[in-house]
Amino acid sequence: MPVLKPYKRTVRQLTDGSYSYSGNSRYISHPDYAKASGHFIRAFQIVQKDLLELFDYVEPSKENCGCYSHRILELFARCCFELEANFKAILSENGYAAAGSWTMADYSKVNISHRLSSYEVKMPVWEGEGQVRRPFSAWAANEKLPWYAAYNDVKHSRHANFGQANFGNLTDAVCGLVALVSAQFLNMDGGPPVLSLGDEQADGFEYASGGYFLVKYPDDWAQEDRYSFDWCHQLSHEPNPIQSFNY
Repeated sequence: MPVLKPYKRTVRQLTDGSYSYSGNSRYISHPDYAKASGHFIRAFQIVQKDLLELFDYVEPSKENCGCYSHRILELFARCCFELEANFKAILSENGYAAAGSWTMADYSKVNISHRLSSYEVKMPVWEGEGQVRRPFSAWAANEKLPWYAAYNDVKHSRHANFGQANFGNLTDAVCGLVALVSAQFLNMDGGPPVLSLGDEQADGFEYASGGYFLVKYPDDWAQEDRYSFDWCHQLSHEPNPIQSFNY
């Protein structure tokens, strides 16, 4: 049996295979769906803006993935901080409480509810391999995220691990943030594309929030895990249309 009410801060495929058919994605605007959604969207947009400014100095290409600097480290750390804030918001608003300090073992539980390991993110401008990323793919095999492990290494010993604060890990982290924001809010801001080259939306990709990156939402949800409701005409008028996911 499919899911008859949306979970808090959780986007899912509908039983018809879409994510937003006939207004059924409007649950993301309900006040019980997410706290301070605009705050999280705006924080992501600032990370994206700073990355695009970095592209003025470091060309987005596979050849530059090993490049590292204090400026890259600064944005890398901010991006991972923002990822952690989103993970905590998803888990806590759905009633999950960490046993102690929050760790990636807690954050990885979001893969169960959101299928993050199936999200693909595409950069409209990129030279060489790596234009399309699956930043959470390691979670499909219950493995650590390499780029997040690199962030932790640098955080605990910057001098010894400075080279891991590199352009490749940064772009993976930002793509991870794109996927995580999309998995909560679709393209909530709905703004015009920052850059349009004419063919970015091929192969099932569509613009993410911020209008620069493109995202391909998972199409492999089991039927019993998909959403099935009439949001506009029925569910939105009920007293408790949003439910919590039981982690």
